[in-house]
Amino acid sequence: MLLLTLVLLGTGGLAAAPPASPVVSRCTLEGVVDAGSGAYLAECVRRAEEAGHAALLVRLDTPGGSLESTRAIVRAFLASRVPVLVWVGPSGARAGSAGVFLTLASHVAAMAPGTNIGAAHPVVGPGGEDPEQAGGKEMARKVENDTIAFAESIARQRGRNAEWAATAVRESASVPADRAVELRVVEHVAATEEAFLAWADGRSVETVDGPEKLTTRDAQVVELAPSTSQRVLHALAHPAVVYLLFLLATLGLVVELTHPGLFAPGLVGLVALVLALLASSALPVRAGAIVLLFLGAALLIAELFVTSGLLGAAGALLLVLGGVLLVDRFDPDWFIDPSARVEVPLRLVLPTSLVVAGFAVFIAFRGAQARTLPQRAGDVGLLGEQGTALGPLTTEGGEVFVHGERWKAVSPQPIPRGASVVVRRVEGLTLYVDEVKP
Repeated sequence: MLLLTLVLLGTGGLAAAPPASPVVSRCTLEGVVDAGSGAYLAECVRRAEEAGHAALLVRLDTPGGSLESTRAIVRAFLASRVPVLVWVGPSGARAGSAGVFLTLASHVAAMAPGTNIGAAHPVVGPGGEDPEQAGGKEMARKVENDTIAFAESIARQRGRNAEWAATAVRESASVPADRAVELRVVEHVAATEEAFLAWADGRSVETVDGPEKLTTRDAQVVELAPSTSQRVLHALAHPAVVYLLFLLATLGLVVELTHPGLFAPGLVGLVALVLALLASSALPVRAGAIVLLFLGAALLIAELFVTSGLLGAAGALLLVLGGVLLVDRFDPDWFIDPSARVEVPLRLVLPTSLVVAGFAVFIAFRGAQARTLPQRAGDVGLLGEQGTALGPLTTEGGEVFVHGERWKAVSPQPIPRGASVVVRRVEGLTLYVDEVKP
């Protein structure tokens, strides 16, 4: 009887224990969708699955970006074994262009008040050109039809408004949060992430493993931070950063060539060059613009040895042209809201190019001045130098003090101690001197 009582008490104690709070992973996408952010979001899905979390919450604020990276994220969302919840926020955020596909690919989506979604018409490059203007009607039809099919397939799979998704691509439609709910683009308007998670609790979603009921109310949110490489690649993936890195590489090489042996400027220039090339791989840059930047740097370095002025001016001009033409405005794989000017601004290109060119010309000018000065070092630098006899000098030899040093010296004529002498010839470590007559 006593044993039964203890068992019942133990069972009652276990039943009374509060259930553990659900755990929700969270990752954040702010800015352009690029190789770094694309790898980060795809990895967030994998990490949430491995941890067995109840859901993955994605906070989204993007003007769009690389279509290849967007497709990689969409594939990860559609194949996710954990529910993916996308919240466009906070207020003032947007899910522009490629961000539309990320929102449509989520299991449940919400937007904060004061946000908008849409403007998904394909623009060939971040300059905002229409495909028809960039490549003709056939190119426009091909790009547009492919993008419409992509948007419609995602919307249908998630049970959202496929007609609006096609309109967002075809007519650059953009709607605010409340209108997006009416059109069945997203499911809810939530001012905060907590309010979104509380509202989503209890809803059923379809994952690749089958139907799943969300348990997100009062969930413990675990932040999934990007790796260092993903963070660096995302930070570098901006044309202005790429351009400045190329200029820094040029400066480092110029200083190293004019001051051999310092090592630090050359090392900094080499690292900047590698980072610039790495960032270029994540952006729609023109190969020709990269060549112009290299040629501009080469002409500035050549100016150090020729000192003509023309090479420096030509190098500065090529740096300006390379910066202006760096972003490829005709790349169909770059899918971004036209209002987001992802390019190297002219107000940055002109002053930085002139500063680098001016610095190189200044070094070249100072180098030319130095070449006209008499040599102060080595044997030649001792010729004509005056000193003092430290003892009697004869044809047999003696010592003199010249150029701050004691030297063995020989004179064809006897010279008394303390007399002023001048160096006429140098042979090895022996100076041949004459007396300086008063």
